[in-house]
Amino acid sequence: MKELPNPTFPFSLVFKAKPKVRQQQAVLTAPSPAPRTSPAADKGISVAWARHHDEVRQAQKLRYEVFANEMGARLNTTVPGHDVDLFDDFCEHLLVRDQASQEVIGTYRVLTPAQARRVGGTYSDTEFDLTRLRSLRDRMVELGRSCVHPDHRHGGVIMALWGALAEFMVRNQLDTMVGCASIPMLHNGVLSGDAAASIWRQLKATHLAPIEYQVIPRLPLPVEALDGSLDIEPPALIKGYLRLGAKVLGAPAWDPDFNTADLPMLMRIADLPTRYRKHFLGA
Repeated sequence: MKELPNPTFPFSLVFKAKPKVRQQQAVLTAPSPAPRTSPAADKGISVAWARHHDEVRQAQKLRYEVFANEMGARLNTTVPGHDVDLFDDFCEHLLVRDQASQEVIGTYRVLTPAQARRVGGTYSDTEFDLTRLRSLRDRMVELGRSCVHPDHRHGGVIMALWGALAEFMVRNQLDTMVGCASIPMLHNGVLSGDAAASIWRQLKATHLAPIEYQVIPRLPLPVEALDGSLDIEPPALIKGYLRLGAKVLGAPAWDPDFNTADLPMLMRIADLPTRYRKHFLGA
């Protein structure tokens, strides 16, 4: 079992250790620590950072099942049945498991500032011109490839992921998260961008970031040529980001491989509403 390279930052446990139990940090010679039980333990889940390639493979397998098999994405992967790209080896991978089966049922990948410099940028850089975010990059991580198994799409899984991410950010003195939030192009059985155009119209009026942080899509969704008048709600994940204080950075890009319209989004720890700050950080 091959271990991952030494991470940019020490891995942190998702939740505070019990009294008289010291927190562990990942080292190359140490065995993988047992996943910590999340506050949603009554739902039978646990959360931990991947430390070995076989654990990352489990996340990549889930991603393939969701993105390719469920959503119809055309993935240019090097490992059959797994969603693998060039950014994976530079990312930290967060996993939620079903405690009974130990199956990975939820995942995020996190690209830190130092690792972004090593790989030459972020995935979001391939979809958007992020020039206006240059002043944020030293303390900015990219979140990506988030997905949850269809049998476990309840609030506990996503809250466990978000709690782990918030703790990671604070512990490593990072304050900004960016990423692409996807909107499926298929609406009422018809392939079109009308739903994405309508969601963009709504969020542009209510959640658009200040102009100094706005970005430009490299392959824009032609929103002006689409019907943006549909009364349609954003996907659940985007609504969750907005509740956490996220802002939309500009118009959506079109991702033909994933068959989605991708909204650029930014979240800052300082913008977390009080109730979520208390829930995730105890502050």
